[in-house]
Amino acid sequence: MSADEQHAPRPEAETLAEPLRSRWSPSVFDPHHELSSADIEVLLRAAQWAPSAGNSQPWRYLVAPRGSAAHDLLVPTLTRGNAGWVPRASLVLLAGVQVAADPEGRDGSGPKSVDHARHDLGQASAHITLQARAMGLHTHQFAGFDRQAAASVLGVPSYVELMTGIAIGVPLAESADEGLAAGDGLIGSDRARERRGRERRPLTEIAFGGRWGEPWTS
Repeated sequence: MSADEQHAPRPEAETLAEPLRSRWSPSVFDPHHELSSADIEVLLRAAQWAPSAGNSQPWRYLVAPRGSAAHDLLVPTLTRGNAGWVPRASLVLLAGVQVAADPEGRDGSGPKSVDHARHDLGQASAHITLQARAMGLHTHQFAGFDRQAAASVLGVPSYVELMTGIAIGVPLAESADEGLAAGDGLIGSDRARERRGRERRPLTEIAFGGRWGEPWTS
C-alpha cells in the first residue's frame, strides 16, 4: 500500500473526488526535491483565483523556496517542533492577510471586514493545497513559528498579519530514511506522526438539521 493509499480518508469518504481524497499532510519531505518557478507560479495562481468578499483578494504570500534568502530568514523563526521537518520541504509559503489599509495608499483601501478577510485567506490556502495535490505534490500547513519575528526579518508591513505557513513538496519514502545525514534534521517523531491513523469527527457532530444540535441525517 502506498503512503497516499494509507492516508486516504476512510471509511465513509470513498466518494470524495480527487484531489480531495488523496490529500494528507506528510512530515518527512524529500530534502532534495526542488520546484521550478513555473510550478510555484501555478500554485500561486490557484490562490489568486480563490473567491473573496467583494473581490477584495486580501491574501498575501511570502514565497520561500528551500535555499532562498527568504527561507534562510524564515527557518530560525520556526518553533522547536517544526524546525526539523519544515526546512526539508521544497517550498514554504507564509500566508498573510491584509487587516488594514496601507497608510501610503499603495495596497488598496484594506478589507471591509477583517473576519471575512481571514476567511478568504483560508479559502486561498485551500486552493493551493488542492492544486498542489493535483500536481503530485503534498502540503502541510503549520502555525508553529514566531510570527512577530518572521514579520520583522522579512519586512512584512504592519497592515498585513501573518497567519500560517504552508510547506510543499513530495514525501520521502521510508526506505530512504537511512540515507539522510544527521544535518537533514530527521526527527523520529515526524515519521511516527505520519504512521498515525487519520480520524475526523462524525457528521453527526458537525452538521445539524432543523435546529442546532440536532444531527443532520441523509
